Amino acid sequence: MLRQQDVGHRIVVRRIVGIREGRPQFSDALGELVELSETHLTLATAQGPLRVPVAQVHRAKRVPPTRRPTAAAVVALERAADEAWPAPTRGRLGDWLLRSAEGWTGRANSALPIGDPDRPLAAAVDAVERWYAELGQPALINTPLPLAAPVGAELDARGWGTRPPTLVQTAPLPLPAPTPAGGQADGWGSAVVELATAPSDEWLAIAAGRKGGLPDAARHVLTAVDQVRFAHVYADNALVAVGRATVTGQGRWLGLSLIEVLPAARRQGLARRVIHELASWGVSAGATHAFLQVEQRNTAAVALYQRLGLATHHTYLTRVAPN
Repeated sequence: MLRQQDVGHRIVVRRIVGIREGRPQFSDALGELVELSETHLTLATAQGPLRVPVAQVHRAKRVPPTRRPTAAAVVALERAADEAWPAPTRGRLGDWLLRSAEGWTGRANSALPIGDPDRPLAAAVDAVERWYAELGQPALINTPLPLAAPVGAELDARGWGTRPPTLVQTAPLPLPAPTPAGGQADGWGSAVVELATAPSDEWLAIAAGRKGGLPDAARHVLTAVDQVRFAHVYADNALVAVGRATVTGQGRWLGLSLIEVLPAARRQGLARRVIHELASWGVSAGATHAFLQVEQRNTAAVALYQRLGLATHHTYLTRVAPN
C-alpha cells in the first residue's frame, strides 16, 4: 500500500468501480500522487485531478517517472518564480524563503522550503510557524513535489491542511501564434494588445476583483521586478483583457500571470492574443522559456495552456497550518 513517502511520485491505482454478477469491476488510473490521507488519495492525471476513496483501492504502487525534471531544475524554476512575484516582507531559514505580502495571494505569503534550512526539519517548521505568528498571519508552506515530499510528511504529522494542487507549466519560446481552433478568425481580431511598464488604474481594478482586493503590498508584488510588462486590451474605450509578464531567473524565464478576460469578451481569442504578445516581448528581452502557475482544477485555463504548448514541469501544494 502507499505511504507518505510516495506523495509527489507517479503511481498507478487499480480501483473498484462496481460489481457485476457478484464480481468486482476494476479501473486503472495513472498520475502523480499529490495527497494521501486515511480516507482518500488524490492523483494529478492527464485528464485532471482524481480523488479516490481508500476503501475503493484494490492495489496501488509507485511506477517510474516520465522525464521528471531534476531537483536542480525545480529549484531554479521556483527561485525564478519567486523573483517574478516578490513579497515585500521576507526572511530566511538557511536556504528556505519566508514571504509575506499582507495576505495577498498564497504565493507571496508562504514559505518556500527548498534547500537546507540550517536546522533539523521539525525545528525549521517550528521557526516558520513562529515567523508567521509574529506577523499575525496563518502559516503557509508551498511544497514543490516530489522535491519537498519530506516536508509534506512532517506537515501531515502536524495536521496541516492542503489547498488544491497547482501546476507549474513551462514551454520553450517562442510560443505558437494564436490561431483559433478550426482556423476561424477571432471575433476580436482588430483588438490591439498594448504593453506598458506599469499597470493602469483599470488594470489594477481588474486584478483587485480577481484577487479580492489590492493592498499596498500587492502593488509591490506586481511592480517590483526589473523586467515587467502589463498587457491592456481595450474595446469601445473599455479595458476588456489584461495580463502580466516578467523576465527573471538570470534572464531565462518569462513568467506569465494574471491573464484575465472580462466575461463579456471571453471565447473570442483574447487570452491567446495577450499571451502571444507578452511571450513575444519575452523573446525580445532574451527569455528562452515561459512558465506559469495554474490550479489544476481550473480546467479551462489548463486546456488553453496545453493548446499553446505548455506542459506541467512539476506541481506544488500549499499547506496551511491548523488553527
